Amino acid sequence: MVFDRERFDKCRALMERGATPGERAAGRAAALRIAAAAGLTLAEAEAFGAARRDTATPRPAPTYAWQAPKAPPEPITVAELQAQKLAAETRRRKMAEREARRLRAVHAEQERQSAAARAAQAERDRAWAETRTGGT
Repeated sequence: MVFDRERFDKCRALMERGATPGERAAGRAAALRIAAAAGLTLAEAEAFGAARRDTATPRPAPTYAWQAPKAPPEPITVAELQAQKLAAETRRRKMAEREARRLRAVHAEQERQSAAARAAQAERDRAWAETRTGGT
């Protein structure tokens, strides 16, 4: 029969560190059953387990994808900085041109409305002047 070391270690831990005397007794009984199933005494199983623990290599800590360190960012080059600056300047220039076109259209509309208001006022002034002079 094969010696189940992990199960034996768990029962041994319960046997040594159980919270109550009953837990410790149950852990000892389970450890004795596991050792007997492998054809060992409790002392032989403890010695076998201790020898295996001393020679065994420790398990590596579990790794997760989210724990992997991120690669450092690539430094930006002078050429990339210049390209970004040129692109930003181009965007600003286009925005300024669009705003200038919009303002020209607004000012043209305001001028058209002002001209219409001046013409209407001139017509009213002429009508008033005619009534003052007696319509000649």
